[in-house]
Amino acid sequence: MPGFGRRCVNSREILGIARRYTFAFGNGYLSTFLSVLSMAGLVLAISLLIIVLSVMNGFDKEMRERILDLVPHVTIHAHLPIENWEDKARILSAHPDVESVSPFSQFDALLMRGGKIDTVRVVGLELGVQDSPSQLVKHLPEGGLTQFIADPRGLILGAAVAEKLGVTAGDALTILAPAKQSVDLSSGAHYESVILRAILNTGTELDQSAAILHLPLASKVAGLGTSVSGLRLSTRDIFDVSRVGWELVNNLPTGYYATNWMMTHGNLYSAIQLSRDLISILLFSIIAVAAFNVVSSLVLVVFDKRGDIAILRTLGTSPREVACIFVLQGAMIGCVGVLLGSALGLLGSLLVTDLVSGLEQLLDIHFLNTDVYPVSFLPVDILPGDILFVGGTAFTMCVLAAIYPALRAARMSPAMVLHQE
Repeated sequence: MPGFGRRCVNSREILGIARRYTFAFGNGYLSTFLSVLSMAGLVLAISLLIIVLSVMNGFDKEMRERILDLVPHVTIHAHLPIENWEDKARILSAHPDVESVSPFSQFDALLMRGGKIDTVRVVGLELGVQDSPSQLVKHLPEGGLTQFIADPRGLILGAAVAEKLGVTAGDALTILAPAKQSVDLSSGAHYESVILRAILNTGTELDQSAAILHLPLASKVAGLGTSVSGLRLSTRDIFDVSRVGWELVNNLPTGYYATNWMMTHGNLYSAIQLSRDLISILLFSIIAVAAFNVVSSLVLVVFDKRGDIAILRTLGTSPREVACIFVLQGAMIGCVGVLLGSALGLLGSLLVTDLVSGLEQLLDIHFLNTDVYPVSFLPVDILPGDILFVGGTAFTMCVLAAIYPALRAARMSPAMVLHQE
């Protein structure tokens, strides 16, 4: 009896039916219960993915902006100590991709305070001048750099080393440096007394071994005289250091070679990127499982509402309009899940650092230690693009997941359903 009692179902009515199937709380509808379960799965998956991505972005940001701010992008070495380094610095500064050039002297030594001793990597820098790593100031206590610059025998020490030795600013320490055998085989170890003027607290692995002296004193202790160990360079593009280093070495006389941060920290950076990609794939699969839960839920809803569907078809509702009801229900489930999941993920990302820090204090356990990890805290960097991408992907999966149940509802025969009823 097509056409008998037929009326058109407008879009507002379709939307109202889909909304009632999804949000009719308190009426005991199976469809509402299944919709809530689907939303809960989406909320959990999306919030976890956003939190984990924010943490991995935080590690990536700290690697680029904290560690690589203190580590030279490119380092120029020579087989012999570099004399007249100013001439070499002018040649290197002429390269268009080089932002700054500064000399340094570097050697391994023992640092002693009373009966305590620890190994350190001593670096002599020209701090206080334009070419010095000014980002170092951010990790020093107020006035620490000024006191260091004013004292030619001053020392800046990594926080972890200072804690092991039990020293504070103003304490005297002794540096024991091995003889520079390539210069003088008969010379013994060199002792030098220094005064700790500032403690470097970067929250990174650099705190485990860093010891900074004035360049003249470091060159003297290392047995270099007025020469330096090499030149530290900062480049415009930190991911193009291999090419820049090769070009710089070609502009210098024979006997020079270049190293870059990728040789020392490149594996760590690659591991962070790989971990981020693997975790993203894992958590996106969780969202896919949540979307599959939408399929199973809507199939059960279609089965539960087969009587309603048969009545709507008898009243003249077209199969397309019936399908739209369940596609809209899937879209509503996805919309609510994405909004709540994104909000919960954003809130969790903002609180996770403080929560982990509070848990460390409560349990007296350090989950992150610079002996193992690049930083000693849980970093977070929330990127709006990640939230939009995760939310958009989840919403799309929910809409696609609703197509199969919607097609089943559209193909349902009203005569057969009413006969079974």
